[in-house]
Amino acid sequence: MTDVVALAAELLAIPSTTGEERGAVDFVARWLVSRGWNVHVQEVSRGRGNVWASRAGGGVTLSTHLDTVPPYVPPRLEGDLLFGRGACDAKGIAAAMLAAADRLVSSGEQRVDLLFVVGEEKGSDGARAANRLPATSRFLVNGEPTESKLASGAKGSQRVMVRTRGKPAHSAYPQLGQSAIDPLLELLPTVKALPMPNDPMLGETTVNIGVIRGGTEANIIPEHAEAELMFRLVSDVAPLRAALENWAKGKAELEYGSHIPMQKFHTIPGFEIAPVAYTSDIPLLDRWGTPLLFGPGSIHVAHTPNEHVSVTELRAAVDAYERITRSLLGT
Repeated sequence: MTDVVALAAELLAIPSTTGEERGAVDFVARWLVSRGWNVHVQEVSRGRGNVWASRAGGGVTLSTHLDTVPPYVPPRLEGDLLFGRGACDAKGIAAAMLAAADRLVSSGEQRVDLLFVVGEEKGSDGARAANRLPATSRFLVNGEPTESKLASGAKGSQRVMVRTRGKPAHSAYPQLGQSAIDPLLELLPTVKALPMPNDPMLGETTVNIGVIRGGTEANIIPEHAEAELMFRLVSDVAPLRAALENWAKGKAELEYGSHIPMQKFHTIPGFEIAPVAYTSDIPLLDRWGTPLLFGPGSIHVAHTPNEHVSVTELRAAVDAYERITRSLLGT
């Protein structure tokens, strides 16, 4: 049977930051072909593709993403912890899904598919493309680090660009210009005071001011300034957008970026259940069946230099994915 830790380490040894996933895609596709799966690599953009592996269809799809955030961090094993970029988000999860599917097929269960997408960390172009494939599964088990709990729901997200404009001038004569940075700095601290929706399960809508750009030189009154905001949604996006339009009116221009709606998920007995605050590809894969979200590892170490997953938890995840799949196939 597949050694999930060795498989995870092999995946972690392949750099696959978003846009550069080819090596990981090739590895997974070859691994599946060698085990008799029907494998389709769907081109998403030049040199990048999703991997869809199937048997009989009509059952459960196990799915996660093969891309990671930068920079690449090579794998290392320290005691019970497997470190490396993607250890929990989400190459360790991919390895657990591969091992679970291999075990299911070896036992004679053919109603399991695997879907590994690219681009999840930056715009989810892989998931958008995958939703055009002729999926037949009734359930989609998506993998993100949920601390081995079944997620009851997940917040959505909305990216927003806030732009202000000014008039350039020599900084020795500021009265001849108008700064674009000053009004942006006055506006941004007030965004957290906006009335934003709450949900009994998912909690509060939150906002992060993630990027600020402006000006060209210290001796020039800045003509342009902008900030990129990320909202984590617990409701429909319309009330938030209405509040933002009123907030920015006459002060700044708004440009709405990627939007992923909040979700509430299917669960099954026998697992601890909890909501998560991050988004996943699930809302973009609605053709793949009723969604569940589960994975080993913690989101709190994902995207950090010390990203890791417990070997014990990783091995247990193989059993969990098999148990989830069999439970769903029995419904």
